[in-house]
Amino acid sequence: MSNVESLTAFNALEAGEAERELLTCCASGAFARYVAALRPYRDLAQLTAVADATVRDLDWEDVSEALKAHLRIGERAGGADREASWSRQEQSGVQDHLREALAEGNHAYEDRFGHVYLVCATGLSGEEMLTRLRDRLVNDEEAERAIVRNELAKITRLRMAKLVGA
Repeated sequence: MSNVESLTAFNALEAGEAERELLTCCASGAFARYVAALRPYRDLAQLTAVADATVRDLDWEDVSEALKAHLRIGERAGGADREASWSRQEQSGVQDHLREALAEGNHAYEDRFGHVYLVCATGLSGEEMLTRLRDRLVNDEEAERAIVRNELAKITRLRMAKLVGA
């Protein structure tokens, strides 16, 4: 479980421990190493700005590493760990009757782009997530990668705030 109760506690962690905590926000080793190395952070705004810029600057290989930790939209997260809990909260807008349509959409998306469909689900209804998924299926790879980076940055920003108790 987390040893982080505040930004001050996060800043005080040993490097390896800080990296492990950061991996729960964005599962890219490059991300975790870089953000941990720039500590201490004076406030949440500085921490999230660095995290956001880091996600946007990741090589695609590192983005792909992070995507592997994300559940498909509509799948139910098992487990009692922090990431599973956050995933359940983030996807709370998915109603049971949409799960089949989302499963079909996820399959089509993964066939087209080769990775999980990623959307910052917080505050979105299941219908909105499904509509966005279908709309994004027409994107070319470059446009979709830009959207994925943006969505990953949004998710990371939200999780960073949760990590440090903000």
